[in-house]
Amino acid sequence: MAAVFPAWIMIAALLFEAALVMGGFPSTLKLERRIPLGSHELELSQLRERDRLRHGRLLQSSSGGVVDFPVLGTYDPFLVGLYYTKIQLGSPPREFYVQIDTGSDVLWIGCNSCNGCPRTSGLQIELNFYDPGSSSTASPVPCSDQRCRAGLQSSDSSCSSQSNQCSYTFQYGDGSGTSGYYVADLLHFNSIFEGSMTTNSTAPIMFGCSVSQTGDLTKSDRAVDGIFGFGQQSLSVISQLSSQGVTPRVFSHCLNGNNGGGGVLVFGEIVEPNIVYTPLVPSQPHYNLDLRSISVGGQVLSINPSVFSTSSNQGTIVDSGTTLAYLAEEAYDAFMSAVTNTVSQTVRPILSKGNQCYLITSSVNDIFPQVSLNFAGGASLILNPQDYLVQQNSMGGAAAWCIGFQKIQGQGITILGDLVLKDKIVVYDLANQRIGWTNYDCSMSVNVSTNLNTARTEFVNAGQMSNDGSSQDQTRIMLARDPAGCLMYNRIAG
Repeated sequence: MAAVFPAWIMIAALLFEAALVMGGFPSTLKLERRIPLGSHELELSQLRERDRLRHGRLLQSSSGGVVDFPVLGTYDPFLVGLYYTKIQLGSPPREFYVQIDTGSDVLWIGCNSCNGCPRTSGLQIELNFYDPGSSSTASPVPCSDQRCRAGLQSSDSSCSSQSNQCSYTFQYGDGSGTSGYYVADLLHFNSIFEGSMTTNSTAPIMFGCSVSQTGDLTKSDRAVDGIFGFGQQSLSVISQLSSQGVTPRVFSHCLNGNNGGGGVLVFGEIVEPNIVYTPLVPSQPHYNLDLRSISVGGQVLSINPSVFSTSSNQGTIVDSGTTLAYLAEEAYDAFMSAVTNTVSQTVRPILSKGNQCYLITSSVNDIFPQVSLNFAGGASLILNPQDYLVQQNSMGGAAAWCIGFQKIQGQGITILGDLVLKDKIVVYDLANQRIGWTNYDCSMSVNVSTNLNTARTEFVNAGQMSNDGSSQDQTRIMLARDPAGCLMYNRIAG
């Protein structure tokens, strides 16, 4: 289990519509995004509270094919939304809705004997409980299992000498928790080979069977069947699948920030020539980066570099599940001063419910400066005004745009959430311990490359066909969608 963070820090989840690949062959899982009520609008203070609860969820603590998760739903930080996927487990297979959590490592599902598990969901989905006794391919995981021993090192598992059963107890920073035992069973998905889709592909995985839940996990408003850990440790699904050669040890996402929403998440490396990379900080349980400085309008801010240093309880975390973005206090104050000084002669600064906002009658791109987050290795994350501003409301014909960055007082923690990650390709290259990105129109297609056991490179083109050429020793697989949103597959030989 990872190092302890304060209760208001949490990394939660993106959930989507997906495709897997087994043994080099793409496969699909349908992922969905539901918004409980389309008219739910939140104030920034409510968004901060939601992020605080999410942040509290931080746990204490090859070669292969391509997994494609095309994203459904609309990106809007003022809508109460939840990203989740529907997976199939067991024999015969049963469907479960699981929240994707980049801040934890283990996939766990509420079991039929669960105490405190929600029975209904405000997401208007039918909740199911996993019953290992009804699956012919299920088996308990003993303490002698090497996966259990690996989990002991990361505190993701524990063992009882009396029962010889591998178990877990996860306590989250927001006070919620779950406990249970591990089982091994089959994950089901569809496969794509030579442009044709086949069914009944499977891969054995180990996951948690939750018998107890407490705190916010017991609430029904956004309840799902479990949590899909998306972290780096050995018990995460991406680690298990990559160790079997089913998927590569890299995943990528591109979140569309326009009104249409959508995007893509893949187990694989999105190929784009403008991507820049920076190393992951080693020996950290989360996706920590070495942030060196912040520039506003091309001018580097005067911030003590120690503000960005990484240790067990501080640093810069990339979190696709946090709605807004959070800066350590000294960095936030310098950032706010620089932005306000730049625009003070053009727009009218106001305070709206404690938030720094500006009344604007023209485009924010014409007024506000570009911001750059500068990381180790020379990689800079370029933020346009809409990557750090949020439109709150309108007043007398003028739009009120508010700073979406929030201050974290007394802690050297920076969290980069969806506000700054949207409209960018982001690649989490775990094999090479680095993260890369580039600004991108996420409504367009992306190519995903993985080195297979053949001499070819597979390119998955999500959404529409790319105009980029391919050499004759390459194959491209186009993932398009029919009007109902279902995936259709075509193979084009280069």
